[in-house]
Amino acid sequence: MSALKRFFKDTLIYGIAAVLPRIINFLLVRVHTDALPTNNYAENTNFYIWIALLSVLLTFGMETAFFRFYKTEEKKDSLISTAFISVFVTVTLFVIIAFLFSEFFTSIFDFNQNPLQLKLLIGIIALDTLMVVPFAYLRASGRPLKYTAIKLINVGIIVAINLLFLKFIPEFLANGKSIPDFLNELSTSTQKVNFIFIANIIGSAFSFLLLIPYLLKFKWSFNSVLFKKLISYSWPIAVAGVAYVINENLDKILIGKLIDKNAMGIYAACYKLAIFMNLYIMAFRLGAEPFFFNHSHKKDAKETYAKILNYFIIVGSLVFVGIVVFIDVLKRPFINEAYWEAIIIVPIVLLANLFLGVYHNLAIWYKLTDKTRYAMLFSIIGAIITIVINVVMIPKIGFIASAWATLLAYGTMMVLSYFIGKKHYPVPYNLKKSGSYLVVSIVVSYISFNHFRENYLVSIGLVLLFGILIYFNEKKEILELLKRK
Repeated sequence: MSALKRFFKDTLIYGIAAVLPRIINFLLVRVHTDALPTNNYAENTNFYIWIALLSVLLTFGMETAFFRFYKTEEKKDSLISTAFISVFVTVTLFVIIAFLFSEFFTSIFDFNQNPLQLKLLIGIIALDTLMVVPFAYLRASGRPLKYTAIKLINVGIIVAINLLFLKFIPEFLANGKSIPDFLNELSTSTQKVNFIFIANIIGSAFSFLLLIPYLLKFKWSFNSVLFKKLISYSWPIAVAGVAYVINENLDKILIGKLIDKNAMGIYAACYKLAIFMNLYIMAFRLGAEPFFFNHSHKKDAKETYAKILNYFIIVGSLVFVGIVVFIDVLKRPFINEAYWEAIIIVPIVLLANLFLGVYHNLAIWYKLTDKTRYAMLFSIIGAIITIVINVVMIPKIGFIASAWATLLAYGTMMVLSYFIGKKHYPVPYNLKKSGSYLVVSIVVSYISFNHFRENYLVSIGLVLLFGILIYFNEKKEILELLKRK
């Protein structure tokens, strides 16, 4: 049980690093939409879609590969330096190619109206990619506090610059107040939207500087044999990552093309409410991935993995039900009334993301057995489902088709991983118990959303009954976890 306590402690700390920056970024959406016209906000969305895709391509699954071999590789210096050098070479080649063919990339990325964005994108993606290995080292070596501190410094810088140039300076000028000349010159030196990206690159630069001491403490060498092992393990994960980017972004692009930009905006705005489930999954993964690898040699590893999945589903189901019940409370401060038409997609997208979280938990089997090609297979299947359903059904039933496509894609990936994983790395998951929590959460959410919308007396009662069911089923394990040594 001590291993589980350590896992939950680290997950809580990593959760702060994952959740707080994303909540703050979510809150910045209001600052951005107040400061920018819709076409500039579209530029912001486009910019970060390319960031997501390039991040997957340039890191090529090296983070997960690093965790896989960190526990077993005796020469930690060789592993860290080999992983970092391989990423560094990839980044260097990308930077050179991007600058040599800047006109081509400016056109491809749709930066023709704002060429500075290409330079900012290159800088951000280069710095963020170079930080992957040192951040992975902090996680693998059990230093969640240092990891979290650097992440929070990064977000603090980003928030400060966003507020200064997109809110405070414009408000001062609008009210006829004077500001220092250098700030006035800076604020008018480029388009407003660029300050979002400038804030990002400055925050990334500071973070990288704070990570340099960890890189300098190792002896540098490149182990070609180890590199082959790393790349053999990681490349299917990179392909899976590209498919994931497709699953997360293609729907918005297709809605814009097959319906119109208005429908795309409505869908994208309401989709953002799924951030609360995404934050939970992100926090869990940050703690889970290094723990799973470091614990794999223990005799009770499989039993521990089964318990962790059960706990994940319990908390995830409560998050799912809680958001659905209070969806009309949550939508008001974050989403303009003009966008509420698409609120119907939120329960579907939340469940889809919960399935994705379960899939990530199940993924331990192919990561530990070095069968990462299955990750690629599952993700490609998910991407095909996403593409086919969106293309065929959006013209017929509108943007809700995209929500169902996401649910079916992630649900299929989850089911395939479970049944194929049983053959290669059987874990004694309590499918009956965990599955019952999922089913009950779906039923409660459906009843609340479709029959007792904003009737909080009934809806909260249903949630309490669900919580009581969980408590009595898990009472023994909960009390053991809460015991002090």
